[in-house]
Amino acid sequence: MTYRRDSLVLGAAVGVLGVSFGVLAEGAGLGVLKTCVLSLTVFTGASQFAAVGVADAGGSIGATLGPALLLAARNVAYGVAMAPIVGRSPLARRLVAAQLVVDETTAMATAQRDPGARAGAFWFTGAAIYGFWNAGTLIGALAGTSLGDPEALGIDAAFPAGFVALVAPHLRSAPGRVAGAVGAVTALGLVPFVAPGLPVVVAAAAVVPARLFSESPRSGEAHEGDPVTPP
Repeated sequence: MTYRRDSLVLGAAVGVLGVSFGVLAEGAGLGVLKTCVLSLTVFTGASQFAAVGVADAGGSIGATLGPALLLAARNVAYGVAMAPIVGRSPLARRLVAAQLVVDETTAMATAQRDPGARAGAFWFTGAAIYGFWNAGTLIGALAGTSLGDPEALGIDAAFPAGFVALVAPHLRSAPGRVAGAVGAVTALGLVPFVAPGLPVVVAAAAVVPARLFSESPRSGEAHEGDPVTPP
């Protein structure tokens, strides 16, 4: 299946970013154990980077948690999109699924035109990126600062590049293009006026009603075979 190949490629890119996070967290003084536990339990890269950045700058616990929780809030919208896929599973399976509801799994699942493939894409992508992310974190934390500046090496670009690849399949459909345009305009419009991280949260919430409206019968934009859940 194509999504398995794509998921492994995406997982490898996430793993490279995990190395970057491990290096930064170790440099901030978290140590190998705390760094790895953070990735195992939190598992949302943007929030982890934000928390480590604030902590490294000497911020308080409240200042550290604020941006991290703000960035993680977008996963609520993703949970709405994934509910039809995992909502009827046993409780234990749903708890595991909740840990895996992130940008990559949501995008990969909703990009599948075959409803039967959406669950497979979600679980396979989740397993791939969770494994690669935590392996990368461990490698980065063990290597510490010996790898040098992650930005100088260019590995900080791995996640943005992977996310662009995730968005591309959704732009093939009219509802996907509408949702993408709404999200982009919302985020760019808010950047000069609000705190860092908030534009992403608001944009993620905005694409859900935009996608649903564009797929409604009245909009005339939904087409047979288009994904039926918001990205």
